[in-house]
Amino acid sequence: MSRILLLFNQEAQLVKALRKQDPKAQRQAYEKYSSRMLGLCFRYSGDEMIAEDIMVEGFMRVFSKIDQFSGDGSFEGWIRRIMVNEALGHLRKQKRMLEDTLSDEAENIPDYALADQNLNAEELLDLIGELPIGYRTVFNLYAIEGYAHSEIAGMLGITESTSKSQLHRARALLQKMVFEWEEGFKKKVEYEKASC
Repeated sequence: MSRILLLFNQEAQLVKALRKQDPKAQRQAYEKYSSRMLGLCFRYSGDEMIAEDIMVEGFMRVFSKIDQFSGDGSFEGWIRRIMVNEALGHLRKQKRMLEDTLSDEAENIPDYALADQNLNAEELLDLIGELPIGYRTVFNLYAIEGYAHSEIAGMLGITESTSKSQLHRARALLQKMVFEWEEGFKKKVEYEKASC
C-alpha cells in the first residue's frame, strides 16, 4: 500500500494514471476517498448497505468518466458531485422522491431553541438521517453540499418553492428532534447525579 501511495502522490499524477485505467491508481483513489464518499451516500440513503452500493456505483462512474474531469477545481469535489448524482439517481429509481406529500405536521412544529454543545456532530448526523427522505435530501443538498434552491429544483425535478418548503420543514423538524434529544440528555444527567 505504501508503494502505491508513493506512485501517485499528487492529484494530477493520480488523475493521469486513472485516465490510463491503471488499477493501482483506481485502488488508491478508492482508498483515499471512499470513507468520505460513503458518509455522503449514507446521508442520502439512510442505510449502510445501500450507501455502499451507491458509492461503488459512483466510483465505477468516476473511473469510466474520468476523461470528463477538466482539472478545474478539486478532484474530490468532482467525485462528490458524481456521488450526489448517484444517490439522487438511486432515490429516483426507488420512487421515494420528494413531492410535497409529506405530513402537514411539519408546518405546525413550534420554533425550538437550538440545543447547546452537548450534541456532537455524529449525533447531529444521526438525527439528520432520521428525517423523512424528502426533507433529508433537500437538507443535505442545501445545508451540507451547498447547492442553491434553483440547482436543487433542477436536480430533483421539483419547483424552487418546493425545495425551499422542504428545507424549511426539515429545519423545523430537526430543531424539534434536537430539542427532544437535549431534553433526554438533561434527564439522563439529572438521573446520574441523583444516583451518585
